Amino acid sequence: MSAASPEPVPPDALPGQRAAPDLLSHRPALRVDARAVKESLTFAFAGGAPGGAIDRHVESASLPASTWDPTRFAQHVFLQELIVGCLHFTSDGRTYIPSPALLGRALSRPPSDRDTVELRRDIFRELTGSEALRRDLAGAYAALRRWVGQLETISISRREGSRRRLDILVATKEAIDALADGFAGARSGLARLPAFGAAVRETEAYRRLADLLAYDEELATLDVRIRVGSDGHVRDLRALAIRENDENRFYKSPLGRVVTKLVMLWRGYRFSEDEVLIRYVNSVFEGLEDELVALVQLLGDLEFYLAGLALRERARAAGLAVCLPELAWPGGPLDEAPGRELKGLFNPLLLASSASIVPCDIATEHHDATVIVTGPNSGGKTRLLEALSLAQMLGQAGFFVPAAEARLSPCHGLFVSLIEQAQADQSEGRLGMELLRIRSLFEAMQVGDMVVLDELCSGTNPSEGEEIFQLVISLLSELRPQAFITTHFLELAARLERERPVERLVFLQVELDAQQWPTYQFVGGVARTSLAQRTAARLGVTREELVALVERSKRAHRRRVEPG
Repeated sequence: MSAASPEPVPPDALPGQRAAPDLLSHRPALRVDARAVKESLTFAFAGGAPGGAIDRHVESASLPASTWDPTRFAQHVFLQELIVGCLHFTSDGRTYIPSPALLGRALSRPPSDRDTVELRRDIFRELTGSEALRRDLAGAYAALRRWVGQLETISISRREGSRRRLDILVATKEAIDALADGFAGARSGLARLPAFGAAVRETEAYRRLADLLAYDEELATLDVRIRVGSDGHVRDLRALAIRENDENRFYKSPLGRVVTKLVMLWRGYRFSEDEVLIRYVNSVFEGLEDELVALVQLLGDLEFYLAGLALRERARAAGLAVCLPELAWPGGPLDEAPGRELKGLFNPLLLASSASIVPCDIATEHHDATVIVTGPNSGGKTRLLEALSLAQMLGQAGFFVPAAEARLSPCHGLFVSLIEQAQADQSEGRLGMELLRIRSLFEAMQVGDMVVLDELCSGTNPSEGEEIFQLVISLLSELRPQAFITTHFLELAARLERERPVERLVFLQVELDAQQWPTYQFVGGVARTSLAQRTAARLGVTREELVALVERSKRAHRRRVEPG
């Protein structure tokens, strides 16, 4: 629907000529601004950084090219609410909400590249099949978060600043080691993580890091003998042997340390051993900066998969199932494309509430059918449209879809328009706003796109609305859309079902039980009534109840105006 987004930086342009551990692109790339990230890391290492400084680089990372335009649907499917309410996850005992900016773009801009979609699906398949890999994924993310936490800690004294920088290096090594030592046996894109960790370990910069931390941890080993009296108190403590860690590159003998100090004093330098150590520490950090840029990008990549696993677990806790759908990629004639099928489809937005969720099955013989949905209010029609839209978006992004089984046909773009509340600054009435959304639909549409419209032409009188409805249906059919449209024009829908003025019209209605209550399932056909009286009774809008409210208001008025 929109111009393709720019391609990420190719691997041969990566710092140090080493491919980044990219989990969101088939072709590994550094998708963050390396220069800006390095500047932020340098400042953070020197004196700390405000909370969220590193995450801003994660949020601004580029993504693979896409033809989807989120402005056409993201607000209507409540994407931000989905991320905050349903995709948060726990790692190392803490709950994290993935970046709505990055994850929102990753989900709402499905990659045009089929190989990238399959890379993501393969990673999810491998994660769901291995608890060990899921632990390693959560462990790597927790290590990266501890590293960012150390960077964003601000020291208040010089001595504390020295210790803080060493702690940052400790967290750096732990993060690299978590990648290098984890993900054993991974065959999907996850294998990029241990490969990257192992490659970093082979560098001179990492060896200097390990030596420096070993020196800080073990300058010397001291053997002591302790003599304890009958009352349990120490009577004597004697050092038996002191073995200095003379194999470490940073080690200097006592005589060497004295000579170094004398030489520096003779040359006029006045700095302490602590200042020398800080110089070593800084040089070690600077030597790893290229690798650390890749770790910043990796934070967002890991959140994508942790969020997917969180959705899977949250659905299972509710007695539901998610899946990686079968994707019928276009390539041949549209007539040969298989139909859409979703078994156990549910609206994932309901996972954030205490509502009871009833899954349903939806199937059409052709993926490019125009499905008209009718039925009573509160029968689940709008929730169905949201679920269908989210399933298409998530599945095409390489993510889990909210269904036990699914077959979807990838499309060039998605257009969703649900009924909106009137805005104070809108320049048109309800009919004008309805006509504008129809105009914007046809401006954005391309052949084979998916279209989801709630209550088409509900903003005008029935006769005019039905005429516009038929116009939209007839013109849409020429673009072979994957279309789902709800309407309360029941007579018109019944006539369209009989006459079939355009090809591949499908009619679904809300199923009702023996007492005429919605089951939240959908069956073929057109509803005979919208059950407005039933809905009014449920909401307390009967004549009897309204009369009672009027009488109550009149009695209250008399009490206010009558004397005594």
